[in-house]
Amino acid sequence: MTRPYKSVSGTIFDACNYLFLGAFALAAVLPFLYIIAGSFASDAELTERAVFLIPETFTFAAYEYIFSTDTLLRSIGVSVFVTVVGTAFNLFFTVTMAYPLARRALVGRNLLLNLVIFPMLFSGGMIPMYLVIRELHLLDSLWALILPGAINSFNLIIVKNFFQELPPELEEAAKIDGCTVLGLLWKIVLPLSKPVLATFTLFYAVSHWNSFFDALLYINDPSKWPLQVMLRQIVMLSQSAAGDLYNMDPSFVKPPDQSIKMAVIVVGTIPILLVYPFLQKHFAKGVMIGSVKG
Repeated sequence: MTRPYKSVSGTIFDACNYLFLGAFALAAVLPFLYIIAGSFASDAELTERAVFLIPETFTFAAYEYIFSTDTLLRSIGVSVFVTVVGTAFNLFFTVTMAYPLARRALVGRNLLLNLVIFPMLFSGGMIPMYLVIRELHLLDSLWALILPGAINSFNLIIVKNFFQELPPELEEAAKIDGCTVLGLLWKIVLPLSKPVLATFTLFYAVSHWNSFFDALLYINDPSKWPLQVMLRQIVMLSQSAAGDLYNMDPSFVKPPDQSIKMAVIVVGTIPILLVYPFLQKHFAKGVMIGSVKG
């Protein structure tokens, strides 16, 4: 098989593209690799070497420090619960509201769409939201981190528009076969919506995992703090010479503050990065190609 002819200008253009994308990829990856390396580095090495990707002397002092009690493990469990349950709630309510709104024959559809769009432009603010959470007796409850954001208006509109683009022939054929509305949603619409569902699953999961300010407002019990709030406390504690860990173990050598911060970033980032490979394949997958043939 002969290769297609490529002009000199086309070759130069491709080379420039590769160089630009390669430089962009390095700019995105190298800082994170440096953070990982720094979390295993010693105090002297962090002071003497400005940038490095492989530490000369590996030390687990920073990780021993942040995992010295079961507090961090408990906060990871809280974050996992909030992320999994919150994402499931988000997807359930988003799909079940977007699907009927995608049907043009729905009575009152325009009114409902306006009610969905209104919170995108105007919101009550932090104090009214806190008062609502308090009156619902959700303070110091993990549900305060899940229920208030059960539906995101912008994501709902995107999913609704995706459902509207599905060929009507699929719905008509399913109805002829005796499929109910819920059966149509479960057996036809959702399997064809894997790209958009995978995308928003990742968006919702990252949002819940990184959620930090809501927990500061609504959760006063330290045993219910999610990972991000606990990591904030660890960083603040690492900057104090009179931390509880030193009082419990006077022989404990405090690791450098910078390596603690780097270890905290690694602990807070790696779990959500592990989810991405399972969803990435659906982003660019064209599942609708060939689904309807005229």
